[in-house]
Amino acid sequence: MKTKTFLIFVIPSLVMMLVFIAVPLGISIVQSFQNTQNVLIKKEQKKCDPFGCQKVISTIPLLDEMGKPVTKTKWVGWENYKTLLEPDRVSQAFSEEGGGFSELLGIDFYKAFRFTITFTLLTLPLVIIVGLILALAVNSIHRRYRGPIIFITLLPFVITPVIGALSIKWLFIGDGILTATIEAMTNSDIAVFSNPLAVEALVLFFRVWHTAPFVFVILYAGLQTLNFDSLEAAIIDGASRWERLRYIIVPHIMPLIVFVSLIHLMDAYRVFDEIIGFGAEAHVMSLQWLTFDFLMPDDTGNRSIGRASASAMLTMVGIIILLIPVLRRTWKEQR
Repeated sequence: MKTKTFLIFVIPSLVMMLVFIAVPLGISIVQSFQNTQNVLIKKEQKKCDPFGCQKVISTIPLLDEMGKPVTKTKWVGWENYKTLLEPDRVSQAFSEEGGGFSELLGIDFYKAFRFTITFTLLTLPLVIIVGLILALAVNSIHRRYRGPIIFITLLPFVITPVIGALSIKWLFIGDGILTATIEAMTNSDIAVFSNPLAVEALVLFFRVWHTAPFVFVILYAGLQTLNFDSLEAAIIDGASRWERLRYIIVPHIMPLIVFVSLIHLMDAYRVFDEIIGFGAEAHVMSLQWLTFDFLMPDDTGNRSIGRASASAMLTMVGIIILLIPVLRRTWKEQR
């Protein structure tokens, strides 16, 4: 009976993982070694203007009976990865005549990788620190006021990222409220979205503002299970607030800190919504956005599915590498 009940719950989960994770992953791996393009044909067209008509030969996609473009796929091996990583340009950048890291960051993949890793590693400690401060602050006030304060604190997390990013963007863009106020106070012109560093800082700020409430509610829940007898004993022994935080509170909620770190690492490394919401792709590029850009059709209707798949595979490898230290810590604690 127990085995039957176990299988009833496990088999659907395994089927869902196979259909929605394993199969798409396998397809993406195969596509990263292929190149799919539209079949193009040359067609003579007649174009007329006020000065007369002339025949023009245009290159257009070949359509099938259903009106869809006909495509051809060929195996290209590691070519998509080479096109993405551009090893020749990397070697040239670090040669005697090269420009070093400045030239390296002129390559789309490394520019996207630099922002993605910076974004992930900077926002991780910030969201944990801000979330912990909020949890400690709310936990210290009277229970009567906790409900409304928790509700207000969670509002940034409830708002969808794109809508939240657009709302903040309107405060700074052009004659936005904050921009107009700062310009009036400083008597100078401010163009936030023409400054790459300002745009990047705004994207970082938004992620902390949006994600810290999630960390707060998780850590706040953990604080409710804290043994207050231990805290009272520490107070009697003369422990300061910092010592109580360091030796009692943080060790107690450390499993939750590890949990939110895992969630945030996976989510931050796939940063995309903020870039779209702020319209920051001119200055900020992430690996997820780069993959999305490859899937956009060019002038001939072709989409770089192979390069998009290669970019997705490299992004997944990066996430796994980032998660290894946290997973190793968790594994050691569970042994």
